[in-house]
Amino acid sequence: MRLPSNGPDALSGTRGRIVNLLRRTALTANEIAAELGMTHNAVRGHLGALRHAGLVREGGRRPTGTRPAVVYELVPRADAVLSRAYVPFVAQLLRVLGERMSRAKLDEVMRTVGRELAAEQPRLRGDLRRRVTGAAEFLEGLGALIEVEEQNGGFVLRGHGCLLAEAVHGRPEVCRAMESLLAELLDEPVRECCDRREHPRCCFAIAGATAAPAAGDPG
Repeated sequence: MRLPSNGPDALSGTRGRIVNLLRRTALTANEIAAELGMTHNAVRGHLGALRHAGLVREGGRRPTGTRPAVVYELVPRADAVLSRAYVPFVAQLLRVLGERMSRAKLDEVMRTVGRELAAEQPRLRGDLRRRVTGAAEFLEGLGALIEVEEQNGGFVLRGHGCLLAEAVHGRPEVCRAMESLLAELLDEPVRECCDRREHPRCCFAIAGATAAPAAGDPG
């Protein structure tokens, strides 16, 4: 499956209430408006934002007294976006795997995960600068805050925070998954230089850039 993009504010306030209604059953805009005590136009605005975020779609039409009304429903697999269980589950899974597998074996597994995730994404095109910009946009679509630095003919993607912070906990193997994913997308050598200390930060050096791991990093 494609990695989902974040929908800013998609699950807060009124939009969160709309999503919860649609988790129970498909509804028209008028039905949602009646449930929430809102105007039809206000609901349509929120539905437009939820559609843009990839959470809601048109699910057909329902006969009414005048003309058929559009019925809205959640997209398939919306539960995967809405669930808060994935992060603690994956973090615990990685902890258990780390206890039962050698570091080399876990490293191999995580690199395979990265390559297979990349195989399901659109390939980045153009010169290196354009591809690196595309990679930064891809990571930001997943929720990262990324700066691109040019260095020694290559580039460094430097994150403010870590997408996988709950799973990292000093384990370089977790960062190897993202390293492999980016290498496949960019078709260039990528080396992770992440800071895995108390406040993890992503860092990936691309095509000869020489960003060093953070001082004191256990990687």
